[in-house]
Amino acid sequence: MSDQMQNGMAKAMHLMQKGDLNEATAVIQRALGGSSLGSGFEPVASPDAPSGADTPTDVVSTVVDEALHPGASSGPAAATRLPASPLFFGSVPLTMPDGLSLTVPDSIPLTMPGVLPSLPGLPGAMPIAKEGETDPAVVPTGGRFVERSYTDQTGTRTYKLYIPSGYIGQEVPLVVMLHGCTQSPNDIAAGTQMNTLAEEQIFLVAYPAQAQGANMNKCWNWFKASDQQRGRGEPSLVAGITRQVIDEYNIADDRVYVAGMSAGGAMAAIMAEAYPDLYAAVGIHSGLAPGAAHDMPSAFAAMHQGGPATRRREVPTATATGKSDRIVPAIVFHGDRDKTVHPRNADRLLEHYCPAKTPGSRDAASGSTQRGTVRQGQVPGGHAYTRATYRDAGGSTIAERWTVHGLGHAWSGGSFSGSYTDPMGPDASAEMARFFNEHPQR
Repeated sequence: MSDQMQNGMAKAMHLMQKGDLNEATAVIQRALGGSSLGSGFEPVASPDAPSGADTPTDVVSTVVDEALHPGASSGPAAATRLPASPLFFGSVPLTMPDGLSLTVPDSIPLTMPGVLPSLPGLPGAMPIAKEGETDPAVVPTGGRFVERSYTDQTGTRTYKLYIPSGYIGQEVPLVVMLHGCTQSPNDIAAGTQMNTLAEEQIFLVAYPAQAQGANMNKCWNWFKASDQQRGRGEPSLVAGITRQVIDEYNIADDRVYVAGMSAGGAMAAIMAEAYPDLYAAVGIHSGLAPGAAHDMPSAFAAMHQGGPATRRREVPTATATGKSDRIVPAIVFHGDRDKTVHPRNADRLLEHYCPAKTPGSRDAASGSTQRGTVRQGQVPGGHAYTRATYRDAGGSTIAERWTVHGLGHAWSGGSFSGSYTDPMGPDASAEMARFFNEHPQR
C-alpha cells in the first residue's frame, strides 16, 4: 500500500472515530482516486423505483376508505430517489486497486439508529436518561426497573425488566423489546413508552441489551448467518432471557411477545421465525425480513434497496411433532420516508409472513382466498398513515402493516425522551400492545 493511501486510510479512520462520516468517505474516495470499492456497499436502489413500489403481498384487498393521505396523487406513486448514504465498513477485506486490501475494525451498518446524534430531518436527538437513573419517562411511578443477566454457551447478556406496580403474582403477558444500534434498554423504554403501557395494562417488559463486545455499535447481529438460527448465537440468548423471565414470574405461556426497532426489529423477526413455539406474535418497526442478509455487504444492500424475497423456514422445535409451520402473526410499522432502512423491506416482511398467492387464486386445501382490508387515517396535526390488514383462509389476522406517510427512521408516536422517535405518527407502541392482546398463541 502506498504512503499516500496509507495516510489517507489512517485519516479516514480518525474521522470515523470522531463521527465525521461524510468527510471520512470523501477521504477514502480521494485515496482511491475516486474509484468505486465495488464490494456491495454502494446504494443500488433505482432512482426510478418509488418507495414501497413493490406489491406487499399477493392478496385480495378491500378498500374501506378510499381517501388518500394529504398531498397524495390519485395517479401512480411518484418516484422517490433515496440519497446515497456514506460508505461504512465492517471486519471484511475491502478490495483496493492493484489487488491491495484493507481490513478495518468490526462494525455493523452504521446507518442504524443512534449512530449520528442528529441526522438531518430525523427527530429524536434529545438527551436521554443515563443507565440507572430513576426517570419518570423510563420508570412510571410505582413500577420497578431491575437489571438482570443471562448466560448460555454463546455468552452473557444483561437485560432490564420492567415490573408494573399492579403485578402481585397474577398471570400476566410478557413483551420482549429489542433496541436499535447504539441504543440501550433505558433509551428504547423512554422512546417507546412501553413501560407506561405496561403500568396501565399490567404486563412485564424485558429489554435485552446488546454487548459492545459483540458489536461495536451495540447492534444486534441480524445480518450474520450464525445469529439467525434457533439455539445458536444471539437468538439463543434472547430466547434464554425470555425463558428466564417466564420461569421467575407468573407469565402466561400463550401471551409472550417480541418486538424491536431497526436492527432490533430485524432480530425480532428472526426470533419469531426461529421460535414460533415461544412467541405468540411479533412487532417489527423499521426492520427487515429474516434472511434479508447473510453478511455485511448484503446487509448494506438490503438496507439501501430492500432485501430479497425470502421464504419462511420450518425450524425444529420442542413440540411433539418436532416441527412448527405456524405463522407468527406480525404487526409491521415503517415510514415511507425512511432513508436508513428502505421502506421496501416492509413489503418483504409481508411477503415473508403472508404466503404468496396471485390475486384471486384459491387455496388448494380450503378453496378460499386470502383477503385483506386497507384503511387510511390521519393523526391530528401529524402524519397520515395507511393500515392494511391481511387474513388467512380461516379469517384470522396474520399480519398488519402500518405505512406512516412522511415518517423517517424513527419510532412512530414515540417520545422525545428517547432517541429516534417521531411523536407526530400513530402510536406504534399502543397499536402493538393492542395487536398482541388480540393474538394469544393458539
